[in-house]
Amino acid sequence: MPMRKIWVVIRREFLERVRNKWFIITTILGPVLLGLMVILPALLLSRSAGTTHVVVLDATTAEFGRRVTDKLESSPRMEPQYLATGIVNLESVADSLAGEVGDEAIDGFLIVTDATITDGRAEYRGSNVSSQVDMSVMQRYVQEAALAERLVRRGIDPTIVADANMRLRFRTVNIRGGKVTDQSGESVFVLAYFMWIVLYVTLAVYGAQVAGAVVEEKSSRVIEVLASSLRPFQLLAGKVVGVGAVGLFQVTIWAMFARVLIDQQATILGLFGIEVQGDGGFRLPEVPLDSIAVLMVYFVLGFFLYSTMFAAVGAMSSSESEMRQAQQPVLFLFVIPAMLSFGVLTDPNGTLATVLTLVPLSAPVAMPMRWGVAAVPLGELALSVLILILTSIAVTWVAARIYRVGILMYGKRPSPRELLRWIRTA
Repeated sequence: MPMRKIWVVIRREFLERVRNKWFIITTILGPVLLGLMVILPALLLSRSAGTTHVVVLDATTAEFGRRVTDKLESSPRMEPQYLATGIVNLESVADSLAGEVGDEAIDGFLIVTDATITDGRAEYRGSNVSSQVDMSVMQRYVQEAALAERLVRRGIDPTIVADANMRLRFRTVNIRGGKVTDQSGESVFVLAYFMWIVLYVTLAVYGAQVAGAVVEEKSSRVIEVLASSLRPFQLLAGKVVGVGAVGLFQVTIWAMFARVLIDQQATILGLFGIEVQGDGGFRLPEVPLDSIAVLMVYFVLGFFLYSTMFAAVGAMSSSESEMRQAQQPVLFLFVIPAMLSFGVLTDPNGTLATVLTLVPLSAPVAMPMRWGVAAVPLGELALSVLILILTSIAVTWVAARIYRVGILMYGKRPSPRELLRWIRTA
């Protein structure tokens, strides 16, 4: 019978939130925003892939600007024009070219002097200085031209140096438990970061919704009707599990759409006239089943741990404004350990990573990340889960006592001394 009553609360919370128009809107907006994140950068890059008109303003004594111009001509993005001037007339000519930039006759002009060869100093003035692609292209070619000029002045053939300058293709392969995997360093980082995002957003957003749901029912006096037929613990457990199921359901929908969107990004980008060359484009790494299992276990335990805290906050608050203030300590208890969990990526087997995966406040985020990048001993995993379960039971016991008294209390928010009295006497 008690489980049946809890199930009734779970079903009510789930259906009430799933049928809410804001749930439907946010569920749709998730894939839409992800689609924009995939399409807009590629669309903007394709629209900005036109030719950049640049004047190479040469104020050197050896016509070094011609070498720079030849280099820039090899770039499909650049359409350079050579213009020589003396160092005395440099600023007056630069002012004239600035006027052409204002008239949109050219995009900008590159100033090279003898200091470019000796000290590596060059200057670009233009309307496209915010284009990191254009700036990196010009910087690279000016640097190459300056290097070639220095070699020539020392009697060294630049082509010999260019042939000897080998491009290193660095490949990373993840080793877990002494076994080589097919995961690269980039895929491991993406997987761990994805886990961090999922856990951080769902625990923070849906945990806070539990507190909001309690305050909403208190303000509408619905809680008094529910409390007459249900025990406070049944209300607490049903509300936490119901809201958690909504969060898991929504995240699952987003994950399915994200997978389809990323797998079919070439087709989708093709509809906008954007061609993905070869195997280009972003690819999600394959997620091992054990990582999914660990992620789910810690999601459930972490959500239950923090949601009971948020429910207690909602029970001791009489309005939305009080609830937002009272939940700040709980948010800090979650946000700070979640931020520290990024240290797991740099040294997954270090002391900090081990401590973060054992401390219950950080374990829900830290352990899935650590599991995704390293071979965690099963003993440590079991100990982490045990500590998290025991902590959740203790926090639930405290939160249930606060909830039992707080759901029927209105008016002034209780002081810490009153909360201790609630816990002892409830």
